[in-house]
Amino acid sequence: MNFELDEAQREFRKKVEDFARREFTEEEATKYDLQEKYPEEVVKRMLKEGVFDYSNPWNILVATEALCKYDAGMGISMLVPFFGNEVIALFGNDDQKKKYLGRVFSGQAKMGLAVTEPGGGSDVANIKTTAVKEGDHYVLNGSKMFITNGDIADFFVLLARTSVEKKKHQGMSVFIVERNFEGFKSNKIHGKLGVRATDTAEITLENVKVPAENLVGEPGRGFYYIMTFFDISRAYVAAQALGIAEGILERAVNILQKDGPITSQPERVQFTIADMATRIEAAKLLTYEAASFIFNFNPNPAVTSMAKAYAAETAVYVSRKAMEITGIDGLSSSIERSFRDAKIMEIWEGTSEIEKLVIARMLKVGDTQ
Repeated sequence: MNFELDEAQREFRKKVEDFARREFTEEEATKYDLQEKYPEEVVKRMLKEGVFDYSNPWNILVATEALCKYDAGMGISMLVPFFGNEVIALFGNDDQKKKYLGRVFSGQAKMGLAVTEPGGGSDVANIKTTAVKEGDHYVLNGSKMFITNGDIADFFVLLARTSVEKKKHQGMSVFIVERNFEGFKSNKIHGKLGVRATDTAEITLENVKVPAENLVGEPGRGFYYIMTFFDISRAYVAAQALGIAEGILERAVNILQKDGPITSQPERVQFTIADMATRIEAAKLLTYEAASFIFNFNPNPAVTSMAKAYAAETAVYVSRKAMEITGIDGLSSSIERSFRDAKIMEIWEGTSEIEKLVIARMLKVGDTQ
């Protein structure tokens, strides 16, 4: 399979990189990291300039990789106004798509995905938030933790339990919950290790009345909708991690070349650079392979999990090695920030351990006797 970008995609990537190079300066990226501030004005400029093309999934992947190459915190902030839209696009009705997605894609609103709960982590089937049907609405109670856009999104695609079933993954449903619904509260989380330009918050729901018309798809099918979304979003997380790793390698090489060509470095440094580059290339091939399955409507969850887990581990590995070989220069540059940004790649959208469980369960190595 050939995963080379065509001419139009290469031109699109250049446009995205030109934007990131201009907007994600070291001064700006450091400011948003230290202030833990969402780059609202930069997002507005991105939308105004039409940098982000959500009509083509390959362009989304390319943009994700390119933006995160320059700075993951700001890069992901450019993408998250649309976070979770696939759930509505795939399973919502026409009215929901028009009312909510129309506002998001026009830049008039931000959305978020609310699944993770305190103490729940990657165990989606064990969520405690409840939704009880009362007449023409549902009453929601519970809390969500580490929610991207939690303190700034206008509405959320939220998973709640609507019935108690023998199997924990059954009896869950998805709702569109607006911030202005009475009883909805959010509390911004401060002091994150990395990607501090993104907004993260805890959400609490106290007798929040959600119109029945805001139920997405069929009741009781929520778990399957969210898992379908993760099959898609994990490819984009792999692209985030890939972009981080590519950016770190480029910056590390630039630092080292101040003292002469890479070939003048000690062999151990050359070996490390070669290993970093090899892992990045392998992560790229896995990421693009996973995306090709998804974008051709034939998702391969095992390959997607391979891509997500390996790209995430590559970002962490490359960032650690870059710090080692660049020394004080790396500690006092954007490599340090990228080192902190890389770790979340192994955690969100399913930890590396969860991804490996998926791979093991789906692995087929031939017929057994």
